[in-house]
Amino acid sequence: MSGLSCRHGMHTRVLAVALTTMALSCAGSRAAASTDLTAVGLEELLALKVVGASKYEQRQSDVAAAVSVITREDIRSFGWRTLDEALATLPSVHTTYDRQYKYLGTRGFGLPGDFNTRVLVTINGNRVNDSTFDAGPIGRQFPLDMDLVERIEFISGPGGAVYGQNAMFGVVNVVTRTGMDMDAAELALRAQRPQGARERRVSFGKRLDDGLDLLASVSALNARGQDHFLDFGASGVSGVAHGMDGERDRELFLRLSRGAWSVDLVSGNDHKDDPTAVYLGVPLVPGQFQRNRYTLAQLQYQGGRPEDALQLHGRLFAGQQNYVGHFNYDTTLYTPSISDWRGAEWQLIYSGWETHRLMLGVEIQDNWRIDQAITAPAKPADDVTIHSPGWRAGVYLQDEWRLADALRATLGLRVDRNNATGTQASPRLGLIWQASAVTTLKALYGRAHRAPNAFERDYSDGVAQVGNPALRGESIDTLEIMADHRVSNDLLLRGSAYQWRMADLVILGLDPASGLAQYQSGKRLQAKGLELSADQVWSWGGRLRGSVSMQEVRDAGGARIVNSPPLLGKLNFSAPLPLAGLRLGWELQFDGSRRTLAGHETGGYAVSNLHLSTARLFPGLELGLAMRNLFDKRYEHPAADINWQDSLAQDGRSLRVEARYRF
Repeated sequence: MSGLSCRHGMHTRVLAVALTTMALSCAGSRAAASTDLTAVGLEELLALKVVGASKYEQRQSDVAAAVSVITREDIRSFGWRTLDEALATLPSVHTTYDRQYKYLGTRGFGLPGDFNTRVLVTINGNRVNDSTFDAGPIGRQFPLDMDLVERIEFISGPGGAVYGQNAMFGVVNVVTRTGMDMDAAELALRAQRPQGARERRVSFGKRLDDGLDLLASVSALNARGQDHFLDFGASGVSGVAHGMDGERDRELFLRLSRGAWSVDLVSGNDHKDDPTAVYLGVPLVPGQFQRNRYTLAQLQYQGGRPEDALQLHGRLFAGQQNYVGHFNYDTTLYTPSISDWRGAEWQLIYSGWETHRLMLGVEIQDNWRIDQAITAPAKPADDVTIHSPGWRAGVYLQDEWRLADALRATLGLRVDRNNATGTQASPRLGLIWQASAVTTLKALYGRAHRAPNAFERDYSDGVAQVGNPALRGESIDTLEIMADHRVSNDLLLRGSAYQWRMADLVILGLDPASGLAQYQSGKRLQAKGLELSADQVWSWGGRLRGSVSMQEVRDAGGARIVNSPPLLGKLNFSAPLPLAGLRLGWELQFDGSRRTLAGHETGGYAVSNLHLSTARLFPGLELGLAMRNLFDKRYEHPAADINWQDSLAQDGRSLRVEARYRF
């Protein structure tokens, strides 16, 4: 069978499965079964408040955006160990892995090797994206253990009117557990094959008698990795990379809160060996790696109760990202970089005016140290260090305006200024019509901007890449219409149609003067897409989520962009099983074909994952068994222009056993 017909058949089968399962969910039995205490009803899911959309609590129906919430029970049911595994189950989201980093694609856009610069990642509202690369980590580089996550809020679309930099395609806000939530000491152990991975975590959480809420945790990962056969393309080299795919990760989390005050400290140190000889290094030479260390801290004040007419929120924050790459070009080459930032944010929220809820905010960030370097121990005279500190500041205003009992508007504007591109404005407009007690319609418009980061603008080694101080920033305009409809108390349907246009996309090109690689701006993109999803919950504890996303992204010449699957399908099913208190989590993900930089197609694929867990065999003990890529599907992801390879094979089947003990 030809590759084309095979892909067409796969599309048809996945769509058939998705539509059939959704149809079954509509007619599914509500007969009572054994009660599962971890099940969450649809009413509770819809009642979950989100804070990542406007930086204060809102009902999901009041948010001027498409919002998805992943709960701690979802994470436990499906056994997700990294942020990308959880996000990959959402509509219009696809991920890419190059054996170094995980990349997040949203609504058809996900350039290989872009470091997630166009999605903002936060922990309890504190920005994780660093000041050198603008990178939003979602894989093992994300500095927080998933066992400590209370919920993940994904606000799709432009969030520049509230957040400014990076929030072009969405905001991922990770909300952590509290000491009162944990209320115990926890010990977790995991082992995974064939990666030879071992994980350990020790945590303690408690709310003390004096009102102090404390959560402290340390985590560690050691993985041997697998041996991979790799073709290094133009180098003419191919072979097996033995013992070159290992990884080590260390994480620390501390949270203290009392009354209106809270303090967070997050630290993660990830070391990933490189079997691919990224940045066109010498193939199959051991010892090449990339290491990322994040340290984030913030002090928050949440003044006033939710029912108070005037509330004051403030925070002080600081962060550091320390990176080093170790490469081989017949001689050892290091590329260390370090960025330090600090800042403050103040917010006033006033709801004393009967039909309005007003927010005024000011945010200042001082990127006081951004240093990039190239060091060659054999030739210290050729060492290069690039200093490019900077700053940015923003003022934002938002009004939630109730025009009528069933009609609300959200009007927002943020004005940002930075040392690189000057002043930019990011407006936001949302109209929300509660058409009936069970139907909500939203019409949304937003614009977001991103200034080029220090790596894109300033990095220059004179050998492979030169800087571009004149680099312009990017902008995106998005229009969206969406509808939520509750068919019954147990079934929610959602549909969304959108289009977006991006101007001055920053991509790697060639400097005409030197002939070397250089980041340049000016390319335009346009996209349109459709998202359909369903969420069914049964009274006996089962839950089914499914979605189909169709998307098309093309450049100004009409060409389809790289790494953009036109079709995505997702199914997630969790349920209690009538044996030993088992709970099942099963997921199916289909990704359509993706174009590579060389113009090839990787082909569509479907991957299934399974997770079984029980907490009833022994008091305080929870056991789990996870199988990723259950049917050992072979598939590839497009590579970036810094890789020898045009596409990279992904992991086959793996098995993980886990134990968590509370005492």
